[in-house]
Amino acid sequence: MTTWQVVRVVAGTFILLSLALGIPGSPIFVSQWWLAFTAFVGVNLLQSGLTKWCLMETILRKLGVRPGC
Repeated sequence: MTTWQVVRVVAGTFILLSLALGIPGSPIFVSQWWLAFTAFVGVNLLQSGLTKWCLMETILRKLGVRPGC
């Protein structure tokens, strides 16, 4: 997998997990504060789309993950 694929998989996983933990009807509900984490991930995706820079992608490249196009 390339860096951009890993970033998207991780972001999607974080969003789905934080929604499951933050929506009161969920069987694994913990607290509505988990929805703030959902917003944080969304803001980071928006920022990386506008600036073409993503901190996680930079970190993954330094860890040796193959850069993507």
